[in-house]
Amino acid sequence: MHGNVAVAMPTDRPMSAKERIIEAAYDLFSRQGTRAVGVDAIIERSGVAKMTLYRHFRSKQDLVLAFLERREQLWTAEWLTRQVRGRAADPKGRMLAVFDAFHEWFQHPQFEGCPFINVLLEYEQENKLHVAAAHHLAQIRALLRELAVEAGIPDAGTFAAAWYMLMTGAIIAASAGNRNAATEARRAAEVILKGWS
Repeated sequence: MHGNVAVAMPTDRPMSAKERIIEAAYDLFSRQGTRAVGVDAIIERSGVAKMTLYRHFRSKQDLVLAFLERREQLWTAEWLTRQVRGRAADPKGRMLAVFDAFHEWFQHPQFEGCPFINVLLEYEQENKLHVAAAHHLAQIRALLRELAVEAGIPDAGTFAAAWYMLMTGAIIAASAGNRNAATEARRAAEVILKGWS
């Protein structure tokens, strides 16, 4: 989801060929989508030979899976978790902080939407990439459930699912051009939070 996150490669040594491939794929897939970007574009961006790419990734599908894993690491595990926990001290405030962080993200000129959602919609339900994207989205719901439990919200799982739908709706609305979607979603979230507690 978050395009402002750098691909956090080690800076004290040159990147390996595999790291250069992942970095190139991350940038291209994030901005242009996984279907639109071919292997040749990744080879050109990374500066590796075709044989080198296929030594590390047997297929484009494997490269997309690596991209989704990197996205979860950078966006869900690092950026989103840090944002919600750093913006508010109280658990309910952390739930609302999701939308404050999203608002800033949506204003970024290079906002590109959510690759997990994009991949989910691009591939058939039984496709390995669809399944992987659904798994990565489930990790976001798990974080929300954890926050809901900390906030003492009854039926935290159902609450987290509703919160996740608001988040997803805001991302899609922002992708369609409504850069104030997170602020609007936050107002709806405040009503849900009051009614649920």
